Amino acid sequence: MRTLIIEDEQKSREMLAGIIQKNCPILEIVGLAKNVKEGVELIKSKNPELVFLDISMPDGSGFDLLEKVQDHNFELIFATASDQHAIRAFKYSACDYLLKPIDIDELKLAVDKATQKKKASPPSMDNLHFLIQQLKKQDDNFQKITLPTGNAFEIVSLKDIIRCEADTSYTIFYLTDKRKLMVSAGLKHYEDLLPENDFIRVHHHHLINMNHVQRFLKVDGGYAVMSDGTQIEISRRKKDSFLERLNKNI
Repeated sequence: MRTLIIEDEQKSREMLAGIIQKNCPILEIVGLAKNVKEGVELIKSKNPELVFLDISMPDGSGFDLLEKVQDHNFELIFATASDQHAIRAFKYSACDYLLKPIDIDELKLAVDKATQKKKASPPSMDNLHFLIQQLKKQDDNFQKITLPTGNAFEIVSLKDIIRCEADTSYTIFYLTDKRKLMVSAGLKHYEDLLPENDFIRVHHHHLINMNHVQRFLKVDGGYAVMSDGTQIEISRRKKDSFLERLNKNI
């Protein structure tokens, strides 16, 4: 994969290039840029398949760069310091990122994901445009999430998620429009990501949106009846926390 590195610090730029050359033979580094201006020029001239992008640069941000190259499609991996707001936005937008200093194992995983995404479908910048919109809000009250399915990025409102169900290492999202979306990430990932004020894990296999709970059935161990008519079993050890949350929602 033709690869660009856009990073303002020379030492970091050259170090990342060295790590990639040593550990990721599938990548061919075709250019290095130190700022937004150089990055835009290289993207337009080199037509990369993968870009490693810093967030903060002297002449603007990585997001300024993305807005200037919206007609170019490529896989993207952000390199960032520990900016919690940006990291949460990356997760909601299904964008890959690496925390500095770069961990080699995490780099290999990110490159592998980018490679698999490229094989599965042509690169799309839709989720990146969504990310930019999220970041411009400068708050953590995200109301939408990007779900990477097999051949697309689906942008979904949190209020439209009825429940999530574990399926081995995948998660199935059940939506108000009766769609089912399968995403290649485990249920624990979304349990940690989705707002705990709205979503609660009630079973090993089930994460539900409390706003879609219509009633509680006191049969067997107990079941939550959702707005789509499904009955979700409440595990014994989750029952007390579920009932506490249910009473708060009434």
